[in-house]
Amino acid sequence: MSQTLAHSAPMSGQTLLRRFSNLLYRRPNLYLSLLLIPPLLWFGAIYLGSLLTLLWQGFYTFDDFSMTVTPDLTLTNFGALFNPANFDVIQRTLSMAIAVSIASAIVAFPIAYYMARYTTGKTKAFFYIAVMMPMWASYIVKAYAWTLLLAKGGVAQWFVQHLGLEPVLQVILGIPGVGGSTLSTSHLGRFLVFVYIWLPFMILPIQASLERLPPSLLQASADLGAQPRQTFMHVILPLSVPGIAAGSIFTFSLTLGDFIVPQLIGPPGYFIGSMVYAQQGAIGNMPMAAAFTLVPIVLIAIYLSIVKRLGAFDAL
Repeated sequence: MSQTLAHSAPMSGQTLLRRFSNLLYRRPNLYLSLLLIPPLLWFGAIYLGSLLTLLWQGFYTFDDFSMTVTPDLTLTNFGALFNPANFDVIQRTLSMAIAVSIASAIVAFPIAYYMARYTTGKTKAFFYIAVMMPMWASYIVKAYAWTLLLAKGGVAQWFVQHLGLEPVLQVILGIPGVGGSTLSTSHLGRFLVFVYIWLPFMILPIQASLERLPPSLLQASADLGAQPRQTFMHVILPLSVPGIAAGSIFTFSLTLGDFIVPQLIGPPGYFIGSMVYAQQGAIGNMPMAAAFTLVPIVLIAIYLSIVKRLGAFDAL
């Protein structure tokens, strides 16, 4: 009798397990839900919960006299975003993010095209390593290294002098909104650093989209009498737009939220990231910092809705 009970207990457990597995097999949506619910709950509680809590503090009131935050709800902080000084910060950051994305696409496309169409085996592996190797180094180390490269008497100026381009550099540095006293204190220097740091994030998506380009399309274009320039403009470039849009998501959003490069390189002037850091860390004005946090969220949401129509999500 005892042996019968001992055998029936494992058998009943196996039967329940088999029934449960059959249920999951017949209902794949239930199986998918059981897999996704735990990480989604974690994501919602930790990330979205903390983000919504931060944004809610944007409605609080900051007392300039006592430097304290009170839970009195107000829209003053969000209205202050449209003040000339604060709106200038938003415009400066947005224009830099757009310029960096465009320049990164122009620089990355030839590299990505060569990687996709003309490299194989060890050569392709070399290019992958060369593109990704800068990402292995510390971000802060790279930013500090560029301050030395662009400084007065640095490596960049040494090359400019030996190439006889110093008069051209002085003209560029004299352009309002572009130049400065030196490359390291100019908007141009800041722009160059942003392009260098985020360039790998643009090369890889474009290279992936070009690799998916069927060679038969290029052959068909040549058979129909198209010149190489026509093939590029009407076949290669349109089909690579999803990869360019996918790469621009990274370059745009990363530039929009960066606060280290603007502090190290370029003329005085806040970016959105550095403004959030200053309001929260130096002043303690958490409501204003939360209001500024809403700006990149809105801008990135608008940008994602635009690039989604270009097929960016399919190229990721």
